[in-house]
Amino acid sequence: MKVAVIGANGKEGSLIVKEALSRGLDVTSIVRDSKKSPTDKYLVRDVYNLKTEDVKDFDVLVDALGFFGPNVKEYVPSTEHLIEILKDSQTRLLVVGGAGSLFVDDKHTKQLYQGADFPETVKPLSEEMGKALVKLRESSINWTYISPAAAFDAKGTRTGKYVLAGEELTFDKDGKSEISYADFAIAMVDEIINAKHQKERISVRW
Repeated sequence: MKVAVIGANGKEGSLIVKEALSRGLDVTSIVRDSKKSPTDKYLVRDVYNLKTEDVKDFDVLVDALGFFGPNVKEYVPSTEHLIEILKDSQTRLLVVGGAGSLFVDDKHTKQLYQGADFPETVKPLSEEMGKALVKLRESSINWTYISPAAAFDAKGTRTGKYVLAGEELTFDKDGKSEISYADFAIAMVDEIINAKHQKERISVRW
């Protein structure tokens, strides 16, 4: 299986690359600087310079881009660009999503980021990532959007375990919603290989 990872040198992207390689997948990094590629195979591209011919031979394209601070407004247009170049392709798009767009009620009327106690510093990012999810839902491409738990720990351990959930924020028996970057990467690669949740948003926690 041929997989390309956009943002392969980022904190989550690099772990997805590592996990995919450990499973024997053929991985190509899409990076803006060849010196930062974690794999021998790479494409030097900004997301907006990616074209259909660049990605058409991959089975899966993983979007692990991170936009922060003043760049959060790039989430929607970057997603729209990926949708455009994949619209006539068989390549699946898997997205490293956010927790803020998870629903907190069973009628799916309120999202986590809309809560009064949600951190103001993170709200713009969560809102833009949620808008990008809407664009995916409206598209014709084959996508999967994976949201982490509310607490997404970059330095957390790799336990090799996770609980798969759906559109709603879920908690463990102690009332915690947590996952490490490393275990999120396991869930991502499981979905790459098994393709059980096509055109769906799923979520993962411990």
